[in-house]
Amino acid sequence: MELFFATHNQHKLQEAVAIAGASCVVKGIAELGCFEDIPETADSLLGNARQKAEYVHDKYGVNCFSDDTGLEIEALDGRPGVYSARYAGPACSFQDNIRKVMSEMEGVANRKACFKTVVALILDGKEYFFEGCVDGEIITEQRGTAGFGYDPIFRPIGFNKTFAEMDEASKNAISHRGRAMQALTEFLKTYVK
Repeated sequence: MELFFATHNQHKLQEAVAIAGASCVVKGIAELGCFEDIPETADSLLGNARQKAEYVHDKYGVNCFSDDTGLEIEALDGRPGVYSARYAGPACSFQDNIRKVMSEMEGVANRKACFKTVVALILDGKEYFFEGCVDGEIITEQRGTAGFGYDPIFRPIGFNKTFAEMDEASKNAISHRGRAMQALTEFLKTYVK
């Protein structure tokens, strides 16, 4: 089975290909000639994931999926949440977002956080949704160089490494995106048209 991942983020595409393994062939939307910005204007992770998947499905007529991920920090009332990718502004970098979070968390004792991913799949014209989450905490300084986004400041519960200090296989086994993608691949194993 072939699925197109409605993202321009090469890190996410690489993770999805690794997690999907032999359950399906995951391809990037660049192979469809899709290079435009895909709208993300919903006020929820599910809404954004659905919007991106529907955009690619409607325009290109392919089976596809998309995801949206948010970092929810308890002391920040769930922020950055659905705005995680552009928390520091529309043209911000991952580093800009990290700096903003670290500034807002300075001197805050409660470091609890949760990463959530929602995957929206459109397969044979029907929509399906899968969620993954992982609890952890925001550490006080960046550690590690692997991964992307908030990985250098997020340490999952039960681990002494941040996501950015883990190798790809270790992170994918426990991460929010890994769990959502695992649920998707398990669904595909039993899917009958």
